[in-house]
Formats: sequence, C-alpha cells, structure tokens
Amino acid sequence: MLQIDLWKRVLIWLVCAAGLMLALPNGFYTRVEQANDAVADIETKGETPERLEAAGQWPSFLPSGLVNLGLDLRGGAHLLAEVQVSDVYEARMDALWPEVRDALRPERGTVGTFRRQPGQADQIRVKITKPEGMARAMEVVRELANPITTLTGVGANDIEVSAEAGILVVRLSEAEKTASDDRTVRQALEIVRRRIDEVGTREPTIQRQGADRILIQVPGIGSASELKAIIGTTAQLTFNPVVGRGSDADAAPGIGNKIIPSLDEDGIYYTIEAAAVVTGEDLVDAQPSFDQNGRPAVTFRFNTSGARRFGDYTAENIGSPFAIVLDDEVVSAPVIQSHIPGGSGIITGNFSIEESTNLAVLLRAGALPAGLEFLEERTIGPELGQDSIDAGKIATIVAFIAVLVFMGLSYGLFGLFANVALILNIALIFGMLSLIGGTLTLPGIAGIVLTVGMAVDANVLIFERIREELKAGRGPAKAIDEGYSKALSAILDANITTFITAVILFAMGSGPVRGFAITLGLGIMTSVFTAIFVTRLIVIMWFERRRPKTIEV
Repeated sequence: MLQIDLWKRVLIWLVCAAGLMLALPNGFYTRVEQANDAVADIETKGETPERLEAAGQWPSFLPSGLVNLGLDLRGGAHLLAEVQVSDVYEARMDALWPEVRDALRPERGTVGTFRRQPGQADQIRVKITKPEGMARAMEVVRELANPITTLTGVGANDIEVSAEAGILVVRLSEAEKTASDDRTVRQALEIVRRRIDEVGTREPTIQRQGADRILIQVPGIGSASELKAIIGTTAQLTFNPVVGRGSDADAAPGIGNKIIPSLDEDGIYYTIEAAAVVTGEDLVDAQPSFDQNGRPAVTFRFNTSGARRFGDYTAENIGSPFAIVLDDEVVSAPVIQSHIPGGSGIITGNFSIEESTNLAVLLRAGALPAGLEFLEERTIGPELGQDSIDAGKIATIVAFIAVLVFMGLSYGLFGLFANVALILNIALIFGMLSLIGGTLTLPGIAGIVLTVGMAVDANVLIFERIREELKAGRGPAKAIDEGYSKALSAILDANITTFITAVILFAMGSGPVRGFAITLGLGIMTSVFTAIFVTRLIVIMWFERRRPKTIEV
C-alpha cells in the first residue's frame, strides 16, 4: 500500500535540498561578469573564476561551484592549427648522421673517405671516394635500420639505403614517415594540452582533426593572439658543441653545422654542430631560480639517459665551449670547466623574473616536435555568448511554461505535483553540473529544453495507469499504488535506453555533441528520480493528510 519509510523520506528530501544548495550559487553570479572577469581572475588571483568566494557574494562555508560555460556561451579563443610534420624529417636525419658517420669510420679502408652532401630534408647523402666499396657501405648503414610495426607497415624498416651515382643515400621509408607523422601530431596534441593546462584555463577543447590538424578552443581567454602566445612558442632546448664564433651571419657553416645568433650579444653568431648532444626531450624538470649573482635563471634536470650523455660529453670535452640553444638562439656558451655528473644545470641570461618563470613552464611542458601553422583563428566575445544564453533562457522558459500549463490542465492537482517535481528536476540538473564541474554549451541548453519535455513522460505514464485503475473500480489508495508499480518497468526501460544513447554520444562525440550528451544524461537521471521518488512522496504525503474517498486524475 501507500507507505514510504521515514528514513527514505528524509533521504529523498536531503537529496533535493543538496541539489538546490549546489544549484543556488548560479543565481547569484551573473554570467556577463564571469565572462568579462575570467581572464583577469586567472592572471591576477591564480584562481578559477567559477567560484563565488572570490567575488565576496556567497558565504565560504556553503557550496560555491558554478556551472562552467563553454566557448559558445562564455566567449574565448578558437584556433585550427596544422602541424608541420615534415619538420621532423630533417631533425631525424640530423640525429641519424652521427650514427652513420660512426658506422662508416671503421670501413675507411674499403669505402675511402666520406663526406655528407647537401640534400633533401628527409635524406642523408654521403659521397665516398672508393665507389667499389659502395656495397659494403650500404651493408654497414643498413644495420642501423630498426623495424617498425604500424597499421601501414608491419615489419618494415625505418630507413631505406640506396646508391645514386657514387652517392650513398639514406632516406626515411614511407612506412616510417606515416608512423612519424602520427607520432608528431599526437605529441604536439599532448604538449599543447599540457601548456594550456599549465596556465590554469578550464574546460578547453583540444582534439585532433584529420591527419595533421589540431582544433583548440579555450573558453574565457581574452583573444586568439593570447592563446597563440601560450602554445605557439616552441621552447626547444638543445645542447650543442660549438665549432666557432664570429660576426658574419652569412659565413659557410660547413656540412653538418649551422649558424645561429646569440640571444644576449647583438651581432654575434655561433657556428654549432647541428646534431645536439642532449635535447629538451630528456628534461624531467625545469624551475625558475636565481644564479650566484642573484639574477633570474632556470635550473634543469635530465632523465637517466640524458644525464649519462651530458656527463660523458662534459668529461671528454673539458676546456671546450658548449652552447645552450633555445629556439635556435644561443642563450649562453660556457666553457666546460670540469666533468658535470648528475644531469643537472642552470640556464642564465638576461631574463626577467617573469621570463624565467615562463621559460620554465614551457620547458616542463616540453618542446613542440614540429611547427604549427594557424589556419584559422577566431575570438568569440562574451557578448555573443550572452546572446546565446538569453536565447536559451527564452526557449527554456517557453518550454517550461508550456509543460506546466499542459500538466496542470491535463491532470489537475496531480499535474501540479508533477510541476513541483519538474522545478526540482531543473535545479538538480544545475546542481549536478556544478558538482562535477561540467560545461554548459549551447547544445547543452538544448539538452535541458529537451529534458523539460521528457521529464514529465514518466509522470504521464504513472497518471495514465492510475486513471486505468480508477476506471477498473479500484479505490484511490490501491489505484495510486498500482499505478506506480505497473508503470515502473516501462519508465525504467525507456530511460535506460535513452541514457545508454547519451553515454555513447558522450564517449564517441566531441565538442557540441558531448555538451548535449552531458545535460541529456544528467536530465534522465534527475527525471527518473523526481518521477519515481519525489512525485510519489508528494502524492503520498497529500493522501495521508487528506484521506480522500475519491480522486480525479
């Protein structure tokens, strides 16, 4: 019969109260203020702006989380970047050249002397003086090949070795290029994500588009140029042997070398070996600090393999200059005074405190493996987001009023009970969004509007069942009890299938689709709760108080 244990009643009302408390802060903080102040709050306070304590409008002991707004509502920056995957080929060949050189040295009696020749970015061309030794040279270099296993090249090697008119040619295989392209884009995607996370922005959308493009959307940031400043810097750190120093930028560097400018000394250029001894990929930590003279600097630490290479080189080259290169500029070129074990060191230069802090952040996040070309950039102002919010509010209010009127006219007093549950349902949705830190987008508002219509479905099923039981001659108590019991399976079946769809949309979709899936999924859970528990409890409390002999539904 109609009976709910006291502890269940208390638990139901506590859940409703908790949902209301979690949702309530959203009504005390205008979204225009949030959009306009977001960047300033992040930069000046180091805090997320989606909290009310910072604004001093809400007691600190109460829940203060706000629903995050997506790019289409809050404003922000949108970038579409293309990863220049071909940049990696040249770096890969430069890194391979020392291995080729070391492999050929013991074979000089057979191949003669050899010298690297200019060539394309994805190949190494080596001229040998004894053409009759070409077969042996090819055999030796082929031993440097490594097998790769990819979807497009199972068992293929990463390099191909051939001979062209007395020139030994080493080039990347097509399978390796495909695998390298995929690795490069994946690495760039992860580094972009880490750099954006470092500055504290919330709920960014960073995803791969096509073979070599990355879509970046960050709500709350001031402009696309600010976003490009965060992710566009390569911060590529290398440690290279110094060949020479001078003032002629157009001098011939020699095969395997390159000329780059000094960061601090105007007009000074260093000739360095292109192949780095250690790179920023071996860094495990970088922190802003101060040198022995109290000037801002950056301390760094290598991983085990980087520390070993760094230590071996410094032990073998005491008295030689060693260039610390950042983004193709020599930060400093100290002379190695002694063996440096342990793999740690310090980068000094004419840094400000802010510059040393930013450099440390970029180095910790890692170097972009290739350049990014920004194909599309847009700044979405908060006023456009406010227009979307206003339109969403109107749509939600119209749908809400229409459903309230329909339920009231169709089911009378019971329709009013369903309307109370519907109001609680919307509050619970916003409460759960605030609790989980979910992001509300324009499609998410559409999901809420859809939920308003779907939320009363369960009550309609229940009320129609109660009507059938009353027509069959059941008493009020029995009709209500049977109505809820017989409608339960249909309610669960319908909502579980829709919830599964929402989960699939969230898992497989991205951007707007996920925004819609979040509010749809949460709306299904809250509507089932309010229909099965809240509405039933309200009906039972009314029935216990009035004890009517007849009821109309």
